[in-house]
Amino acid sequence: MRRADRLFDIIQILRQASQPVTAAMLAERLEVNLRTIYRDMAALQAMRVPVEGAAGIGYVMRRGFDLPPLMFSSEEVEAIMVGLSLVTRTGDRGLLDAADGAAAKIADVLPERLAGGRESEWLKVSGWGTPHPSVDLRVCRQAVREERKLAITYCNEKGETSERTILPLAVVYYISVTVIAAWCELRQDFRHFRADRIEAMDALDNRFTGEGDKLRAEWAESTDPLFTS
Repeated sequence: MRRADRLFDIIQILRQASQPVTAAMLAERLEVNLRTIYRDMAALQAMRVPVEGAAGIGYVMRRGFDLPPLMFSSEEVEAIMVGLSLVTRTGDRGLLDAADGAAAKIADVLPERLAGGRESEWLKVSGWGTPHPSVDLRVCRQAVREERKLAITYCNEKGETSERTILPLAVVYYISVTVIAAWCELRQDFRHFRADRIEAMDALDNRFTGEGDKLRAEWAESTDPLFTS
């Protein structure tokens, strides 16, 4: 393993650890000797990486430290490129904008041979996917995060329209359809609303603060396996 890769791995281990990590633990995990770990820790501290601790005590990483996105391997960059391209299939305009922004940031800091984002010439993803929703799913995703109720106008498979107040719990992206899982106040039960059949959507001031996780757990237990995979 190259030293740069080993230093990156040490940072990741320390960032994820909930308690001090000893040099012996690092040496065993990275398959090197203790002297190598001590040299690596001294190098990280010299680079002003916020590592605290010492030999015989253990090491911790101060909270808030993160790594720049250029620390991706070629395989990791390719996975990101394909993943960003797959977002196209969802028809979710907010996610598309975010994917373009992420691709641009990655391209700015990566070597030219690794950059490319969603427009790579040699990694292609079919654009075919779900029917594009007529509403902006950013409103729904924000409502899920904020545990905020939504008022929607929904048209079912028979062409019948109804007004619903829902507690949005999840946005589920399938190959052929995007579904919003929610508690429906009209039906007093969990329902799955196809995003392409929602004609209007508005976030309400009413919230269901603190109920989201509990409702999602109940939804996962009660719903058809198709919607929990």
